Amino acid sequence: MMNLLRTPGGRIFGIVWIGQLVSNLGSAMTSFGLGIWVYQKTGSATQLALIVLAARLPMLLVSPFAGALVDRWDRRWAMILSDTGAAAGTLAIMLLLVAGSLETWHLYAALAFSGVFAAFQFPAYGAATTLLIEKDDYARASGLVQLAGSIGRVAAPTVAAAVVVWFGLTPLFIVDFVTFLFAVGTLLLVRFPATEPSERLGKGVRGLLLEAKEGLDFVLERRALFILMMSFVVVNFAFAFQGVLLIPLLLNLASEQMAGLVVSLAAAGLVAGSLGLSVWGGPRDRIAGVYLSILAMGVGLVLMGLRPSLGLVIAGMLLLHATHPVAGGSSQAIWQSKVPPNLQGRVFAIRQVSAISAAPIAFLLAGTLADRVFEPGMLEAGGLLAMVFGSGPGRGIGVMFVLAGVLVTFTVLIAWNHPRIRNLETEVPDLEPVRA
Repeated sequence: MMNLLRTPGGRIFGIVWIGQLVSNLGSAMTSFGLGIWVYQKTGSATQLALIVLAARLPMLLVSPFAGALVDRWDRRWAMILSDTGAAAGTLAIMLLLVAGSLETWHLYAALAFSGVFAAFQFPAYGAATTLLIEKDDYARASGLVQLAGSIGRVAAPTVAAAVVVWFGLTPLFIVDFVTFLFAVGTLLLVRFPATEPSERLGKGVRGLLLEAKEGLDFVLERRALFILMMSFVVVNFAFAFQGVLLIPLLLNLASEQMAGLVVSLAAAGLVAGSLGLSVWGGPRDRIAGVYLSILAMGVGLVLMGLRPSLGLVIAGMLLLHATHPVAGGSSQAIWQSKVPPNLQGRVFAIRQVSAISAAPIAFLLAGTLADRVFEPGMLEAGGLLAMVFGSGPGRGIGVMFVLAGVLVTFTVLIAWNHPRIRNLETEVPDLEPVRA
């Protein structure tokens, strides 16, 4: 890992990484605090789902255009734009909160605004990393990127829960806004290597759509990459349930402070997995690294919902988080190795669209099914499901976690046995980055 950071590009990557680490910490604290605030204010899992949907839907709509623009622009300025837009959304919520006027619907508008700019982050960051890091270090770099997010997940929930109980939401938004400014400052300190600019295919929206279509065509013409991408659509659909239902599941088993502590303890697995990948560099068989890790994540989901046991929830979350970085790092290394750098903004944007395309449906289904079907159906003892999973508040959500884990497991088994996936490494050759 240290060799990665000793190269000129690696040092630039390290500076940017520190900025994103600090920014992720502030965002994670605010996100967890908002989840508690909304659930306590409304008592509805559906409202939590709508909050998440408000941030994700604009990303889904804007991503194709964002990818085309990333390939036109300096990737550094695309990241600065993303962080600046997110900071503006955070500032708006903070001002409404200080004025005592914050309502749930304000969060929809502000998070939707931030979501538009968030669409630029993944394509720009991923494409820039390809230019900064040697090919053998792609998985290590991905491990470090995930480590930046996982550190925030460990520290943020415990701190955020305590701050919300003692001081309210305002301090969280102040910290979040300052951390965004810090991330922008680190980006202003560095320069990224240039790559061959993409050819403009027209003006205005039509030109951007034609350029975005080039990214989609690249994936469709390489069936192995397409199947790999589509397998993650199903997996992400199942995992989207966790984003909506985790806080309600924990709050039915423990207090707000204990819920924050449990999330922090379990997220330590994500730190360990990310750090381990950064040092190790990932498996040589990158496809096995993807699918074996996702299979373990499915088992983790099942454990989290199996019984009303805080111990099982912690065990499942540790397994889920410890294997997640290996799956993500192996997948990212495959895409960075096989997509030309001047096309990566568009291809990574297509990946982003596919990854979150099923999420809005999952978010709406998760809240609706929890509030109207599974939770009412599991409140009283009796029946086969109650015998297996228990009954009472939170047990319907537990059943949904188990079903999500089963869906992930079957998807992995089907996809990994597809001949195109098995032969991906030979069917789609690795490319060397072309730097200017």
